[in-house]
Amino acid sequence: MKNIKTLTALTVFLCFFFALCSCQTPAGRTAGQVVDDATITTKVKTKLLRDSIMSGFAISVQTFEGEVTLTGAVTSEEIKQRATRLANSVLGVQKVHNLIKVKK
Repeated sequence: MKNIKTLTALTVFLCFFFALCSCQTPAGRTAGQVVDDATITTKVKTKLLRDSIMSGFAISVQTFEGEVTLTGAVTSEEIKQRATRLANSVLGVQKVHNLIKVKK
């Protein structure tokens, strides 16, 4: 009887263990990595919106594995570079891909 309980407990534990190990996105990322990227995205968006110069522009921010991609349109190269600097200042940002277009 004691062996059956031990075997049952071990089986339940192994099922939970393998279920937790398989919790990954299709890209092979864990939930924690996805949350980290979402946090970085939120912090970059907040920096851009709080900046007096950047707040009037619609800039899209996406993060994947700590790399931030900025898209949208601004009126000058200086403003485009400012967006890069602001994004780089956020903790956790590994690299910034600035795809913002400069429109006259």
